[in-house]
Amino acid sequence: MTNEQKDNLFVLIKSLTKSEKRQFTLYVGRMDSNENSKFLSLFQLLDKMKRYDEKIILKKGIVTKQQLSNLKAHLYKQILISLRMNPMHKNIRIQIREQLDFATILYQKGLYKQSLKVLEKVKLLALKHEEKYVAYDIVELEKVIESQYITRSLSNRTDTLITEAEALRNQNNLATQLSNLSLQLYERLIKAGYAKSDQEFREITQFFYEKLPKIDYDGLGFREKLWYYKAHVWYSFLTQDFLSTYRYASKWVEMFEESPAMISIHPVFYLKGNNYLMESLALIKYPSKFKETLKQLGYWTQHASFPKNDNLKALRFQFYYSNQLNVHFLEGSFEEGLILIPEIKKGIRDYSNQIDPHHIMMFYYKMACIYFGAEDYENCIVFLDKIISNKSLKMREDLLCFSRVLNIFAHYEAGFDYHLESHLRETYKFLIKMNDLHEVQKAMIRFVRGLGDIYPHELKTAFEALYKELQQYENDPYERRSFLYLDILSWLESKIKNVPIAKVIRDKAATLNRKERSSIVPLSPDLK
Repeated sequence: MTNEQKDNLFVLIKSLTKSEKRQFTLYVGRMDSNENSKFLSLFQLLDKMKRYDEKIILKKGIVTKQQLSNLKAHLYKQILISLRMNPMHKNIRIQIREQLDFATILYQKGLYKQSLKVLEKVKLLALKHEEKYVAYDIVELEKVIESQYITRSLSNRTDTLITEAEALRNQNNLATQLSNLSLQLYERLIKAGYAKSDQEFREITQFFYEKLPKIDYDGLGFREKLWYYKAHVWYSFLTQDFLSTYRYASKWVEMFEESPAMISIHPVFYLKGNNYLMESLALIKYPSKFKETLKQLGYWTQHASFPKNDNLKALRFQFYYSNQLNVHFLEGSFEEGLILIPEIKKGIRDYSNQIDPHHIMMFYYKMACIYFGAEDYENCIVFLDKIISNKSLKMREDLLCFSRVLNIFAHYEAGFDYHLESHLRETYKFLIKMNDLHEVQKAMIRFVRGLGDIYPHELKTAFEALYKELQQYENDPYERRSFLYLDILSWLESKIKNVPIAKVIRDKAATLNRKERSSIVPLSPDLK
């Protein structure tokens, strides 16, 4: 991955579609004085450039070095104004704020009744679409007008406005508390991964319940329920209670599908809810429900009412392909999964400005696992090296740990014995430094380190002994996280039975599909 610094203006211009560029040119050309303006010349130059180079800009003589910063800032602002006027970007939130701006202008011109009339209409629109933060701003402006000017409505409005302001303030405070909690839990999951010990479990649980506000569940609106479910999803992920994750993610998605209008208003939350639902279904190994959810997501995202923009395109790519890879992990269809890799690599390039580095690394790990399952160990090592060698990114500790562990096994399988000892030393030092040397990792490292002393005819017995040792940790609350990142037991079974790992996983998936899913309990209507 390149670490070169990207210029924000240049990135913005390169993100524009042909129609957006044409609209900007028309927007600038609405005034004859802009025809030969410096900012338009700078826009045209940057549009033609393949990469940002300040020397080329200065050489063209459009602007001096001292003026360049101000000119870029002006051009950036003009592009945003043009985009704001584009019907493609006119979502309900922008429309509401636009009406609030109009009402403010009317108020400043002294047209108080006209301003109040606009505010009343837009307030109803904001409340209908759960835009309660801006609804609070609207009520506050209404109070300003009513308190400063005699509009003949004050006697009937005081109590109403005070009641509305108090209700919105309380609802917004609750939503803020829940969203803060959700974000803090998500940050912990990204940085450290799942809880690794009783102490971490207690710390997370204590933090969660201390920060979780007291609520009247039946009185929650759509927005407050959304943040309530999100907070519980992250807490359940952190504590590895994946059945609880499934329940809350299901309620999250159901809430949208019961109110389809909300999907087009909050498409990002709808996409993310489905993604977390599928992630939980993969973790509890429920392939039939997983595929059903993926199909339902495909239906809604292809629906005419579903918004279209660059951010949503990037998220759809990220969630679709990540979960397509999960399908192949569940079914053991690694060879078929290889077909996705060129498309994923292209998508990572196309959406490099929208997908954060952590999720790109997650893609690399999943692609490495696909190659490992397909017994293409050299390509597996290539993608793992992209993670291990990335020194600039502070990512999930679990991902770093198991990338290194999988790297050892890939080197062993590829026959790269001359590199194995150095990778063992590096991995051991890394795990010690991260304080992450748990029993499963210790057993795997001991095994690989001792491979050189095992005769070929003793290998099967050695694999069986390691399998027996690791199997006792499969359901351990903290050791089992190792198996979530790396299906070492299936790999050992493949060595013991002398069959491809893909066949072992396919056989397990077939057995799982035949079993009654008695462990998946119906969702409780009361999640309080």
